[in-house]
Amino acid sequence: MIYAYTLLTLAVFMVALQISKRLKSIIFNSFILTVAMLISIVVMFNVPYPDYMAGNAPLNHLLGVSVVALALPLYEQFRQIKEYWKTILFITALSSLFSMVVGAVLALLLGAEPELVATILPKSVTTPIAMEIAQNIGGIPSVAAAAVLIAGLQGSMFGYLILKVIKIKYAESIGLSVGAVSHVLGTVSCMEVDPKAGNYSSIALVLCGILSSIFAPFVFKLIYFWVV
Repeated sequence: MIYAYTLLTLAVFMVALQISKRLKSIIFNSFILTVAMLISIVVMFNVPYPDYMAGNAPLNHLLGVSVVALALPLYEQFRQIKEYWKTILFITALSSLFSMVVGAVLALLLGAEPELVATILPKSVTTPIAMEIAQNIGGIPSVAAAAVLIAGLQGSMFGYLILKVIKIKYAESIGLSVGAVSHVLGTVSCMEVDPKAGNYSSIALVLCGILSSIFAPFVFKLIYFWVV
C-alpha cells in the first residue's frame, strides 16, 4: 500500500506534462509543475516526508541505474561530437571547473566548513553523480542532492530565458550552457522549447558529470587549502 506514493508521483507527473504542453511556458515546465503539485499534496494531506520517500522506493532505486542511460545522448550525438569535439570538450571542461570553483569559493567566503564546501562543489551535475562526488570528497550526499535540485530548478526556469534575453542566437551555445550548469532539469527545459538546444544540453550534462568526477577531488583540495 505504501508504494501507492510511487503511483501518485507518476500520475502527478503525467498531469504536469499535459499542463506544460498547454501552457508552453519555459518557467512553468513539467518538472516545476510536478514539484509544486507534489509539495501541495504532501502539505495538504499532512503526509510524513519519510513515508513519502519510502513509498517512492521503486523510483528512488532507479536513480543510480539512470546514470547508465546518460550514455545514450553521447551515442545519438556522436557525429556532432566527433566534428566539434575539441570545442565541446573545452567548453564543458571550463564550465565544470568554473561552476565548482565559484560554488566552493562562495561557500568559504560565507564561512562554510569543509564538509559543506565538499557538499556544494558538485551542485551542477546530475543527482546520482553529485551524491557520489560529495561522498568521496567528504561531503553530505543528501544535502548535495538538495543543492543539485536548486541549481537545476534555477536553470530550468530561467536559463534558456536569460540566454535568449542577452541574444545568444545559436542553439548549440544555449544547450551547452544550460546543460553544463543545470544538468537534467535544464536539459528537459531546453528540449521542450528547442530540441537542438536540448540535444547539446544533454551532451554537456554527460560530459560535465564525467569531468566533474575527475576534477572535484583536486579542485576541493586546491581551493580549500589555498583559501584557508
